[in-house]
Amino acid sequence: MGNTCVGPSIGKNGFFHSVSTVLWTRRPDGEALPAANADANGGVADRAPPPDAPLAGHIVSKAPEPVKIASGAANAKPDEAAQPKPKAKPPVHPKPAPAKEQESKASTDSSSSSGSGSGGEAKPPHHRPKVPPVKRVSSAGLLVGSVLKRKTESVKEKYSLGRRLGQGQFGTTYLCVERSSGKEYACKSILKRKLVTDDDVEDVRREIQIMYHLAGHPNVISIRGAYEDAVAVHLVMELCAGGELFDRIVQKGHYTERKAAELARVIVGVVEVCHSMGVMHRDLKPENFLFVDQTEEAALKTIDFGLSVFFRPGQIFTDVVGSPYYVAPEVLKKKYGPEADVWSAGVIIYILLCGVPPFWAENEQGIFEEVLHGKLDFESDPWPSISEGAKDLVRRMLLRDPKKRLTAHEVLQGIHGFRLAVWLLTSLWTLLFYPV
Repeated sequence: MGNTCVGPSIGKNGFFHSVSTVLWTRRPDGEALPAANADANGGVADRAPPPDAPLAGHIVSKAPEPVKIASGAANAKPDEAAQPKPKAKPPVHPKPAPAKEQESKASTDSSSSSGSGSGGEAKPPHHRPKVPPVKRVSSAGLLVGSVLKRKTESVKEKYSLGRRLGQGQFGTTYLCVERSSGKEYACKSILKRKLVTDDDVEDVRREIQIMYHLAGHPNVISIRGAYEDAVAVHLVMELCAGGELFDRIVQKGHYTERKAAELARVIVGVVEVCHSMGVMHRDLKPENFLFVDQTEEAALKTIDFGLSVFFRPGQIFTDVVGSPYYVAPEVLKKKYGPEADVWSAGVIIYILLCGVPPFWAENEQGIFEEVLHGKLDFESDPWPSISEGAKDLVRRMLLRDPKKRLTAHEVLQGIHGFRLAVWLLTSLWTLLFYPV
């Protein structure tokens, strides 16, 4: 559930960092995505820059939470979404008078009442309006006998929990040390009181099941164990101390075509394995890929399977989930399958190559409109210097018709093709200008 924040540079309850100081800007207040089955007013939002301020001056420093997009947000018209709803005014309660004034007023009212026979009229007694009782919502996570459906040993007996590494929608991730070996891991603690519905409980169970199902893949974060106590469910995973792919894109601006191809091969390789094992990730984005250490050649790991699901061939999904910049158009139309992961991977590759998302706007509704109808920009820098093979691959990954979109396997073949082309061009350049 939420982001598996296991990198040291994570602090992610805001929406997005800025990958481009020119294009990728803050979102206005109240424009964050609502949670599932929530009103269009729900969600997380960053503070907005003044309307007349230049875009380049407002850089978002935090990454988005994975959220379930309410169906109304995906279907609302831009004009309707842009109109703020009037806020209901709170009821006005009369201010109670000081004690002495109340006594004086009481005596006055009493005399007025007693003198009502001589022309005075009795005033009706004043009653303070009743405050409606607060309805307390029960938490399914606390009511259920056991989230994991089994007894576990105490996580604190095996591990010593340390500093906080990151905060997600449902859980907090801490550095933890195995008492027996002294080895460092990451522990994601999910508070059971935050699992309000039965679906929330099932989501946690499914996330753990999928992590065990994919265990052993070199580019999927490994789980060491799952523990439960009266307060929380604890997932102990390998520690990825190299930070997010997102942060490295911010630092570099964008990657070279050769390095982007290497990272793309890893990302799409994970998608291919997931699909071959009947798993759809549904929240692929740079924030959900972590490096194991700070070195340039560090391995890249996929994290956060909180929105992932098992699927069968031909199965259609209708719940709208994901993150705005990366969500596929068919997801917004509530009719999608595993092809949506390929779209998200295509968006990531586009960002790797140029540093900005292909579809962007100043609020979520605008982003959705761009995802559904916007055109890809291959004219702005640095696209003129990028190979036609790379452009064609991205273009075919971002076809709006999922039936015409490349599969993950076909993308891997295409990546191998443009990696080979880049290598040949580089070798030819070296031979021409730097002969041995």
